[in-house]
Amino acid sequence: MKNVISSFLLLLFIVVHSHGNTLSNNQLANPFLGMWGLEIEGGGVGWLHVHEDQGFLDAELLWIGGSVLPVSNVYLANENTLVVTRTNISKKSDERSHTITNTLRIEKTGNTLKGTMSGPRRNGEYVANFTGFPMPAMPAKPDLSKVVYGQPISLFNKKDLTGWELMNPKQKNGFKVENGILVNDPVQPENGKHISYGNIRTKQEFKDFNLKLEVNVPKGNNSGVYLRGIYEIQVVDSYGNDLDSHNMGALYSRIQPSQAAEKPAGEWQTMDITLVDRHVTVILNGKKIIDNQPAWGPTGGAISADVLSAGPIYLQGDHGNVSYRNIILTPVK
Repeated sequence: MKNVISSFLLLLFIVVHSHGNTLSNNQLANPFLGMWGLEIEGGGVGWLHVHEDQGFLDAELLWIGGSVLPVSNVYLANENTLVVTRTNISKKSDERSHTITNTLRIEKTGNTLKGTMSGPRRNGEYVANFTGFPMPAMPAKPDLSKVVYGQPISLFNKKDLTGWELMNPKQKNGFKVENGILVNDPVQPENGKHISYGNIRTKQEFKDFNLKLEVNVPKGNNSGVYLRGIYEIQVVDSYGNDLDSHNMGALYSRIQPSQAAEKPAGEWQTMDITLVDRHVTVILNGKKIIDNQPAWGPTGGAISADVLSAGPIYLQGDHGNVSYRNIILTPVK
């Protein structure tokens, strides 16, 4: 009887162990596992994270703007084709809504993805081609006490927009200088065609740095400060709201503040932001709300998916009436 039990336990171990190896082999055989930066033809950046979750294939997707969101479905159509679907609800009236489905078909050649996003649009079909490349491995958390900084750079001279430029020259610039303050005032006409306001960026580009600034957000307004043109630190009137990754000081849709530190709308607020080795620290109004946390990929509105390259500071100009002052950047040596 003892030998029978021993044999049964040995057999059970082999079965369980083999199942574990099978799962690992499946993971290794799936060439799409991992994080991918997406460059979209015609402009725009995306990010795709494909992974195993409790034995099932799953993914999160960022497509140009908005948030990083779980996909509706993801599966391997064959050993070299991944299919990803994303859905959202479009309300047509109080009585009727449509489920909009966008589909990504992705193939892998070498270390590069080639894909197409397609789906319905108001008139016809939306089709966009894109290229993907693996995101580089995340560095270890930096020791910020050992970081050596260079000389501070004032990004705003309190007189005019010297050093800044409109990102899209076809759009209107809503930023102006009033009494030494950089004010964005994207006013729409009461009657007439909607005006498309643009974002502004520094002509200079930076790698790792500390950025200090003051910002004033009127009630109901929002903007954003982009680090290297890739990572958005949210600027929004979120006073009194529950903690969320879309609140003031958050790394938009990626890192939720650890505590609520924003002031009521209309008050000047201080932001102290450090970006080193793709790790972000945010001190809002003297309180540390993001503590040296990894930024896994671009946020909505990013101008590049190359997380290793230098880039500008850019300010959102199409969202609302927001003011900035005392914008000082100190680069890491």
